[in-house]
Amino acid sequence: MFNFRLHVFHSVAVNLSFTKAAKELHITQPAVTSNVKELENSLGISLFDRDPNGISLTKAGEILLKYTEQVTAEYKIIEYEIGLLRKSFSGELKIGASTTIEQYILPPILAKFNKKYPEIEISLYNGNTMNVEKDVLSHKIDLGIVEGNIGRKEFKYVPFMKDEIVAFAHTSQPIAKKQQLGLEELKQTPLVLRETGSGTLDIITNELQKHRIKLKDMNVKVYLGSTESIKNFLANSNCMGLVSVYAIKREVKEGYFQIIDIDDLDIIRTFNFISPQGKQNGLVNKFIEFCLTNKE
Repeated sequence: MFNFRLHVFHSVAVNLSFTKAAKELHITQPAVTSNVKELENSLGISLFDRDPNGISLTKAGEILLKYTEQVTAEYKIIEYEIGLLRKSFSGELKIGASTTIEQYILPPILAKFNKKYPEIEISLYNGNTMNVEKDVLSHKIDLGIVEGNIGRKEFKYVPFMKDEIVAFAHTSQPIAKKQQLGLEELKQTPLVLRETGSGTLDIITNELQKHRIKLKDMNVKVYLGSTESIKNFLANSNCMGLVSVYAIKREVKEGYFQIIDIDDLDIIRTFNFISPQGKQNGLVNKFIEFCLTNKE
C-alpha cells in the first residue's frame, strides 16, 4: 500500500467523517485522528476545518485530495499490472449498486467472482441511482451499476443486462384478480412506487409520459425507499406495485405475488456499469468482463 497516512487522509476526505473512515479502514478512530494529525504536522498546514457540525476540507485539503485520488488510481493500476505478471490478482474494489441490482442481481455473481479471485477484496455499497452516480464522481467508489438513463458526459457507460418493470399485487388481495389492466384503469388503481431519485421511478415516469400520462395523474398512495418495503407493504394492502421482475421472481413462482399485465405499457430498461472518464482501473475492467460472462 502507498503511504498509509495518505490512505487514511483520502478516506476521511471522501467521507468527511473520521468515524466512517475508521470503519472503512478497519482501524480505531483515534488511529485515524493520529494519522491525519501526523500528516498535517509533516506538511505544516491544516487539511480539515473542524467545528461542532462536522469537518470540511481546507484549500490545502482540497489540493491534497486531488493528487491523492490520482495516486490511489495509479496504485490500483500498479496492483493490477503486477497481478498480470504473477497471474494472481489482488487489491480492493469498491462497487456501488442501485437497490434492485445490489439485492437481486449481484450476489450470485459476487460469490463466483470471490471463488475465482479470493485475493480481491470487494466492498458493495447500496444506494439509489442518484447517490451511486454521486459516489462515482467523488471517487468514493470505483464502479457503479445503475438503473436509469445514460448520457452524462462525466461517465463511461458499459451496458450490463436488460430488465423489465412489471406491475404486481399480493395474491391474497382483490386487486390481484385483475390479471390485465388498461391505461385508464391503471390511472385509477392505488399504487405504491419507489422514491424520488430511484432509477425505477425515473423510467416509470418516462414511459408514462410517452402515453401523455403524468405521475401526478396516477393514484399513488405512498413512495417507499426500497423494493423490499414495497413488497412488504403489498402483503397487507390492496394496492399494486411496479418493480423489477427480478425482485419478485421467486415470490411469483411460489404463488405469493401475481404479475398484472398493463395494455400498451412495456417498461424495459438496461442496467449500466458507470465509471469516471479517463484511465481505467484494471480490476474494474476485469470485474465488468466477469459480470458480462456470468450473468443469468
